[in-house]
Amino acid sequence: MTIKTLILQGEGEQLDFKNKISSCEKIAKTLVAFANNKGGKLLVGVADDGMVKGVKNEEEEKYMLQRAGNLYCRPAIEPSFEEVYVDDKLVLVVDIDESDTKPHYALDENKNWWVYIRVADKSLLAGKVTVDVLHRKNGTKGTLIRYTDKEKKLLAYLQAHPKSPLPELSASLRLSKREIRQMLVNLILADVITVHHDDHQEYYAEKSI
Repeated sequence: MTIKTLILQGEGEQLDFKNKISSCEKIAKTLVAFANNKGGKLLVGVADDGMVKGVKNEEEEKYMLQRAGNLYCRPAIEPSFEEVYVDDKLVLVVDIDESDTKPHYALDENKNWWVYIRVADKSLLAGKVTVDVLHRKNGTKGTLIRYTDKEKKLLAYLQAHPKSPLPELSASLRLSKREIRQMLVNLILADVITVHHDDHQEYYAEKSI
């Protein structure tokens, strides 16, 4: 697939455009989100609207990306680079592989480490349930699901109230957030329920068959 074809597709789950890299903190979020998801490509020298602007100094852009990957991502992320000309303008193609050491954390402007995931064309802050799921996916053990009355009540509530956030589930089922979170993690790993995200919160729903 050519770079022009990629650009025409627009930004998405595995594709992001950057006119230039201006902040290690900001780009670290994108690197982490791709590594925590399915990997992705970053096209530097392409504006958000798909207009090819070109890279003026590719070595400076590479330095910023490598610095972000090594100092602002934990565990470190090593991007790979390819230089491609589009209409005589240089586009830096940055590949970030899906990680086998999830979750990755990004360092923000306040020196705090956060986990980000890729949802559509956005890099969003991950909730505690998603972070726990990423941790557990690294393990080799399977997930044993116990369908106690609590799990049954949780699934019944999600059937009646799709896309319920954790605080609502905790209050409605009269269980601690910690207990609900553990059940959610197990059910997500067992592919019974799914996670939905927006800019502020995670929501949970029974998975459609």
